[in-house]
Amino acid sequence: MLLLNLPNFEVKIVIKEGKRLIFDSIRKKYVALTPEEWVRQHFVHWLVAEKGYPVSLMANEVQIQLNAMRKRCDTVLYDRSLRARMIVEYKAPDVEITQQVFDQISRYNIVLKVEYLVVSNGLHHYCCRVDYDQGTYQFLPEIPDYNRL
Repeated sequence: MLLLNLPNFEVKIVIKEGKRLIFDSIRKKYVALTPEEWVRQHFVHWLVAEKGYPVSLMANEVQIQLNAMRKRCDTVLYDRSLRARMIVEYKAPDVEITQQVFDQISRYNIVLKVEYLVVSNGLHHYCCRVDYDQGTYQFLPEIPDYNRL
């Protein structure tokens, strides 16, 4: 797989019925190894190891109801009172981060109303903080540590 702009870690990969699977430390199971999943596992590991995000307060593939459609948030981070605080959207490394990607995560936020939106393709990472009082958002220079959320 492609080298990312994230630290390496001990990746657990198996081949089952001819398909490559990677261990998801949040879901506690092996899942299909796609380019997007490669990014997700590296990003989650980085959030936990470097930014202090508790694995127990993160969930992958969180289903939400948006209008009459079911959608899935790639990763949702919760605070200690189990209120959603951050949505993370992953793209494959060869997918450019565009306005459409931010529109997608913004639509998910209509339901969850989190304070932080993060988008990563493994090479480029963006984080913005939503200010609901002002009706604005601000891009942050880095993704905050968990204890600073």
